[in-house]
Amino acid sequence: MTWVREMVAGDAAAVSAVRVAGWRAAYAGVIPGAYLDAMSVERDAALREERFAAGRAAGLRDLVAVGADGADGRVVGWACCGPRDTPGAGAGSGAGAGEGELYALYVRPDLLGRGVGRALLDAVHDEAAARGWGALVLWVVEANARARRFYEAAGYRADGGAQSEEYDGVPVREVRYRRAAGDSQSGPASPRSLR
Repeated sequence: MTWVREMVAGDAAAVSAVRVAGWRAAYAGVIPGAYLDAMSVERDAALREERFAAGRAAGLRDLVAVGADGADGRVVGWACCGPRDTPGAGAGSGAGAGEGELYALYVRPDLLGRGVGRALLDAVHDEAAARGWGALVLWVVEANARARRFYEAAGYRADGGAQSEEYDGVPVREVRYRRAAGDSQSGPASPRSLR
């Protein structure tokens, strides 16, 4: 059973381990291998710790999934959401007040397909409803077919927005997805608790 709770500062190293492993698994062959190999859990954890309090002050909500597949309360997934970052949304994005953004969602690669990501996403949807956001948006690497199917199954649709990020000089295209408040979700909700 997977449970979702708010992240605490002490979760930074575990979140970073999930994030780095997630990047290496999801983006192999898309982002240059040298960039992925150079990623460091320790450096990423230092950034997470540094940004944690500032993120809370800016209205971000960090959530962690624990307890999946015998993990005994260890962090096995992480999601971050908050108010839509309209300055970087791009021209014609249709962004308005009352929209949220899913900034990140990562699951330990060996637990993909076991409901961890779904439990996190359901908790993000609960957060969006509690804040009264009319829609949620997210950016996903265009070549990440697995992630795109996951979001589409949860009611997200590509809305035509696109951007590129460079990694070691290689442009990687991202596409924007949107889900209006109240859009139906497929499948039963996963057990979760926000303590």
